[in-house]
Amino acid sequence: MRPLTAALLALCLMTAGGAWALTPEQIKVLATGDNDERIDALTAAAAAGDAALQPYAQALLDDEVKTAGERVFIVRGGTVLDAVTGAPAMLPDDAEDVINSNRMRRALQGALAALKLFSPEAGVRARAIEELRGDIDETMLPLIEKAYAAETDVSLKELLERMRATILIASDDKDKRLEAANALAGSGQPAVKALLLERLAKQGDSHAEPDAEVRAALQSALRSVESRLAWGERLGVVFSGVSLGSILLLVALGLAITYGLMGVINMAHGELMMIGAYATYVVQNLFRTYLPAGLFDAYIVAAVPAAFAASFLVGAVLERSVIRWLYGRPLETLLATWGISLVLMQGVRTLFGAQNVQVENPSWLSGGVDVMSNLTLPYNRIAIIVFAGAVLLAVALLIARTRVGLFVRGVTQNRPMAACMGVDTARVDTYAFSLGAGIAGLAGCALSQVGNVGPDLGQNYIVDAFLVVVTGGVGQLAGTVYAALGLGVINKFLEGWQGAVLAKIMVLLFIVAFIQKRPQGLFAMKGRSAEA
Repeated sequence: MRPLTAALLALCLMTAGGAWALTPEQIKVLATGDNDERIDALTAAAAAGDAALQPYAQALLDDEVKTAGERVFIVRGGTVLDAVTGAPAMLPDDAEDVINSNRMRRALQGALAALKLFSPEAGVRARAIEELRGDIDETMLPLIEKAYAAETDVSLKELLERMRATILIASDDKDKRLEAANALAGSGQPAVKALLLERLAKQGDSHAEPDAEVRAALQSALRSVESRLAWGERLGVVFSGVSLGSILLLVALGLAITYGLMGVINMAHGELMMIGAYATYVVQNLFRTYLPAGLFDAYIVAAVPAAFAASFLVGAVLERSVIRWLYGRPLETLLATWGISLVLMQGVRTLFGAQNVQVENPSWLSGGVDVMSNLTLPYNRIAIIVFAGAVLLAVALLIARTRVGLFVRGVTQNRPMAACMGVDTARVDTYAFSLGAGIAGLAGCALSQVGNVGPDLGQNYIVDAFLVVVTGGVGQLAGTVYAALGLGVINKFLEGWQGAVLAKIMVLLFIVAFIQKRPQGLFAMKGRSAEA
């Protein structure tokens, strides 16, 4: 590939064809001048928007340019080209490397990014603006103004206008500073807030901004920027609360069946979640070890049914071996399931070790959506919210529209009558408990995408899940949804106000007070179910 690259570079450097706009003087200054001269020449060439600057600037950045007296050479691989004519040349013995300071390297990188401002593709121009936004100075003003005049995309034009204002805010011209302050008022960037604060800061007895009228405009712009940033923070808290609420919903849905419908206080519910998370970890490793690398991102599709099946089967074994003998005896059930949780945690420690294991996100769940400058919605959190909604819909349809759901509701409401009608109540109990366990496995699968998986995973959510079920109303799916989302959002708002520990205490006190006033929860059972 090197001969081909050299040929393309030579083609770009040929002046006879008019492809190379740099003059011999500019080429020499860019290689042999001092930093100020080189940066001035580079800025002037970049401001012209000539894409032919790119190969020479890239060669300078890659340390492929050498000088010998007044001559400049580009050495790439084993090929030597005269930088002025683009023709092959012999490299003199006394040729010296062109040394680039850190300042010069930043200028070269900025020039290469700046050339993309004139790309015909809006996406390339957007990326160029993003690259330039954090490192611009007054030398870039002609280039920004030229790109602003040529830009046709409204959103990109606004970004360029704010970049221009960021440069002009330190101008010696008062009118330009006022114009810049008014332009920056429409920004929502944290960097703009920092810039405005810097301009409003005091330097001894004086201000960085000497003019009172400009300071007033800067104060107004600062209030506007802070207002936009505050909205980003509020929306971020709401999204975090909904995300936490969706996780609590997944965790509590299983309890809504085992505790809400069946009356079983299952202290091992968190460990059933843990089993689902470890099932996801095992599926991930199987895909990584035995399948082509290109299929790895699909492991999560196989992990969902695997997590459900693993927890479902463990739940079925627990119900048939232990739980079935303890119906109607809540204290014994609580103690037995607590002991089972310890056994399951120790079993996992024995199989996988006591240290946390990492479950990797598929590439399509990595990254996020930039909604505002200070608000990014991670794809994995969005996926969990959607997944929780899908699981909720599936459970609601199963309970309300299927034969198994009818049997579960019948046994829950009146077990003797259901038995008289020919319903195998023992089998229905197994199905219902196993279903709750399987849903806990799905919650573990989802949790594996937002954190490490360890033997203590379930302990972090079991108390919150019981609070959600009790607050929503025992046996009420709608109440579980409202309680999970409500507690998630309230908890996140309180965390931002008082910190995580005090937020937990305040939420607990709120729930205690709420249950005192409304013991039946948000949604009370009606009819025979309430009388049972």
